[in-house]
Amino acid sequence: MNYQTYKVHPDLEAIVKCYWTLEVSAEMATEKQRIVPDGCIEMAFILGEDIKRLENEKNWVLQPRAMVVGQITKSYFIQPTGFVNSFAVRFYPYGFANFIKSPVKELANKDTPLSVLFGESANELEEKIIHAASTEERIEIVESFLLSKLIETSTIDRIVKSTIDSLHTTNGSIPISSILKGELSQRRNLERNFLKQVGISPKQLGKIIRLQAALKMMLNKQPDSLTAIAYASEYYDQAHFIKDFKEFTGTNPKEYLSDKQLVLSSLFYSED
Repeated sequence: MNYQTYKVHPDLEAIVKCYWTLEVSAEMATEKQRIVPDGCIEMAFILGEDIKRLENEKNWVLQPRAMVVGQITKSYFIQPTGFVNSFAVRFYPYGFANFIKSPVKELANKDTPLSVLFGESANELEEKIIHAASTEERIEIVESFLLSKLIETSTIDRIVKSTIDSLHTTNGSIPISSILKGELSQRRNLERNFLKQVGISPKQLGKIIRLQAALKMMLNKQPDSLTAIAYASEYYDQAHFIKDFKEFTGTNPKEYLSDKQLVLSSLFYSED
């Protein structure tokens, strides 16, 4: 399994977090993998064999080969049908809203074909990505596309960005009311703009960011007990930590570390 991340052009680095590639041999790629929320929206291109998105134990759909993966609020499974070769753009929570006019909340918890959002230009982009000779060339192609589609960056709402910055600084533990301080009248406006620009509520994003911090501690084994991790992540107690953990990952913390179906998610978190 080969996962790599790449830096972003200075003109896009305020809204694009990174580019990444993933290659997995056909022998290793047959196991289904649980995908957990990370607070980001991604534009992904499947360059290898098809990948199934499992709706439940019996029903599945093939993921679009060029798609936008919207905000997710609960875990789901994917299962490669063979060799995995993927190239993707990972946006900051408010980032992708700068490339489309429709609210990003409409993309939540699903994979949207790129052509639905960008029409014929998406098909042209996909062809260029497929036939590119290297990752570096793919990055140049997608950056040119994004820069051509970029809506004025001033559309990033000040209070949305400052709220997200505060959530990241505190690992998601700060209450929204504390961020707004004396501006509680702006709570409704914040909620509305969050759904428009991020796709989920401030509270949901805060819970995901706090979970991310706990996952990284678990993967790095610092601290070395779940109780210590729960308190370091500022959960009320271990029961609260386990409840939130299961809500977003579909499993409990002890099972997570030994579950082969979570190898991919663990890799993303440990390398992010």
